[in-house]
Order: sequence, then C-alpha cells, then structure tokens
Amino acid sequence: MQGNLFDDVREEQLKTKAPLAVRMRPENLDEFFGQEHIVGEGKLLNRMIEADRISSIILFGPAGCGKTTLARIIANKTSSYFYSLNAVTCGVKDVREIIEKAKANLGMERKKSILFIDEIHRFNKSQQDALLPSVEDGTIILIGATTENPFFEINSPLISRSTLFKLKKIEKEDVRKIIENTLKNKERGLGNYDIQIDEEALDYLSLMSSGDARVSLNALELAYLTTPKDENGVIKLNKDIIAECMQKKKVTYDKGDNEHYDTISAFIKSMRGSDPDAAVYYLAKMLYAGEDPKFIARRMIIFASEDIGNANIKALDLAVSTFKAVEVIGMPEVRINLAHCVTYLASSPKSNASYMAINKAMHDIENEPNYEVPLHIRNANYKGEKDFGIGVGYKYPHDFENDYVKQDYLPDEIKGRVYYEPKENGAEGNLKRYLDNLKG
Repeated sequence: MQGNLFDDVREEQLKTKAPLAVRMRPENLDEFFGQEHIVGEGKLLNRMIEADRISSIILFGPAGCGKTTLARIIANKTSSYFYSLNAVTCGVKDVREIIEKAKANLGMERKKSILFIDEIHRFNKSQQDALLPSVEDGTIILIGATTENPFFEINSPLISRSTLFKLKKIEKEDVRKIIENTLKNKERGLGNYDIQIDEEALDYLSLMSSGDARVSLNALELAYLTTPKDENGVIKLNKDIIAECMQKKKVTYDKGDNEHYDTISAFIKSMRGSDPDAAVYYLAKMLYAGEDPKFIARRMIIFASEDIGNANIKALDLAVSTFKAVEVIGMPEVRINLAHCVTYLASSPKSNASYMAINKAMHDIENEPNYEVPLHIRNANYKGEKDFGIGVGYKYPHDFENDYVKQDYLPDEIKGRVYYEPKENGAEGNLKRYLDNLKG
C-alpha cells in the first residue's frame, strides 16, 4: 500500500506527459538494468524486495545510477505504507507528521510504514537525529538515498541501524539496454514511433552519458522531438544528431561528492608518480567539469613543496606563478598555464624529505617536553645577560673556513636527532653531498 508518492491520477499523467526519463523509470526488477552486484538474482537487496522484507537501508552512489528507481520498485512491491520526502524541500515538521501516521498505521492496522528520503545527506545532524528513535523502535523503515559518502554525511547511529548498499555508475552496456528497451516500449517509451538509430549513434549515446541513464534518455527524447520524418515517415537518428542533442558530455563530478575527492586524489598521485599524461588527463577532467582553477593551482603549490621540495626548487616558483596567472586569466585560456605547470611538476625529480622533516619535528614538539634553547645560541638582548651564559660561546660560521664550524644547535636532550634526510634526487643530491661533506 502506497502513501503520497505514487498517486494513481498523477501516475497516469506521468505516463503521457512527463519527460521520457521519468516515464521510463522501471516499475519492477525485471525492467531494472545494472547494479547486478546488489539486485541480481539471489543478491540480498533482490531477496529483500521480492520477499517484501525491507529493513532500513541506505542507497548511495553517483547521480543517475538508480537509487530513486529502486525506491519506486520497493513502493510498487511492498504491502506497507510508503511515504516519500526530499531532504532539499522538507524539514523536521514533515518527518514528524509521517512518524505520527506511521504510529497510527502500526497501532490501528498493524501495518509497517516505509519512509523514503531522497538526498538524505541534505538533512543536518538535528534533522537526522529526529529520525533515530522511530527507526530504532521500528515505527518506520527508513530508505535513504544519497550521492555522498554516508560515513561522512549521515549520523553514525542511523548508519549502524541500516544496511548500506553502494550503487555503481551504470555500465555502457546497461545504458544501451535501457535505450533499446525505451525504443521498444509502447506504453511508456517510444515504441509507437518509427525511429531508426544507427549503431554508431547508439554506441555514442551509451558511452557519452557517463553512466547516467537520465542523460541518455533526455538526449534521445530531444533527438526524436527535433528530427523531422523522412519521406517514408521514419525518424532517422545518427551520431551527429545525438551529439548535437547531448551538447556537452556529462562528467560525473559534483564538488561535494566522492568523484571530486577521487579525481583530485588521482591528479596528485599521478604527478607524484611522475606520469604527466595521467596528470594532465585529470586536470582536463576537473576543468571540463567546472572545477575552480584556483583550487587546482593551490593544490599544485602544496605539491611543489610536499613532493618535489629541494629536488627542484624551481617547482615552487612555477606553481606560485601559475596561481598568479590563474588570478588574472580566466577559462579557457588558463588551462594552458595549468597544463604548463602540471606537466612540469609531474616530470620533475621528486623528494618529500623537507615535508617529512617538518612532520617529524611537529610530532616531537607535540609529544615531548618543551626543551630550552641552548644558552650559546640564545639572543643576548639586555646588558648583563652574558653573565648568565646567554649568547656565550657562540661560534659565528662566517669566521671559519667554508663558512662552517661544528657546534650544537638542538637542545641538549635531543642532541644529534635527525629530521631532514635529503635524497639523491635532482638538485637535492647536491645539498646532500654538501651536508655530508661538512659533517664528514
């Protein structure tokens, strides 16, 4: 039994008036393509749906992968009351109203109530907390859908009381099946139209939607609506028509979701791994998806010191100059400056020795006593301080051969401790040999 999500009259309107992508949402698992790892025959979520034994679950994955569709299938299958909310447009008041209905359903009819909350990550902590008691005591069965990592965006108590299902980006082959099914479906799809789409166009449409079925169906709908029939009354769709209707390839890259963090991680690791080809690829992906060029430039400034350091001191200069260039030059031209810097950083000798040195020193400062600065290298500012040994015995290196003299600078308690261990890579090898020669 369904609540306010799929009203019969509204459903009839959706079948004829709604966009193609909405009309073609699967109504059962037989029409659902992809996500075999969770809804394939014998898989847990498949068994839960077919047996109408849904417990609280969290569905998370990229946009267009089928989270809301699975909720719709559950709504069609269940004998429980089914309610739906979108976290963007509702608040605690709406949640509490449904909880009260759920209590009545359970008390008067002994029927369970399922509450589907789309974009549940948009609820803040207090809003999520309002759900917890009713989920815990079984008043409602929660289905949450999110594009975000639930471990970051959803309260731990809700996660611990739910089964998590991670949905993947839909594979090209499954997108193709969705398109083919749409072209054949006479009730909700395009089966009543004489449409011919060639293989090249079908492959292009399947590939360029980047795993988002809605993108492919929206492009297909626009293509058949704007393409005139030929003399035989046939709508013929080729790759050029499809490409024009897609306008721009969709890149899965929400600045707040996993794809954002995965891409910037791959970008940094590609530069660190001295792979300029991979690094410039991820740069292109970020720029294409609309990432702020300043964000990219700031990360390269950090990288220049963290991963290159003294192996090539020009790297930091170039990274800082690139950031300044970004400030005065906008897209699309700034991509040239960014590519210049990225390929240089990726191709440069690498050393994290200075980065490791400050980490070790910060660890010791945080975890060990506050050791005093040795007397001989303290600053004797006032008359009479030398009487207490302050500044006494300091050797001025420039008074000695090669501008160096051996003396202790660290506190006595950690005398001889090593923080900076230069590597042989690039220019840092010269520093290492110089220091080794002084100490040796």
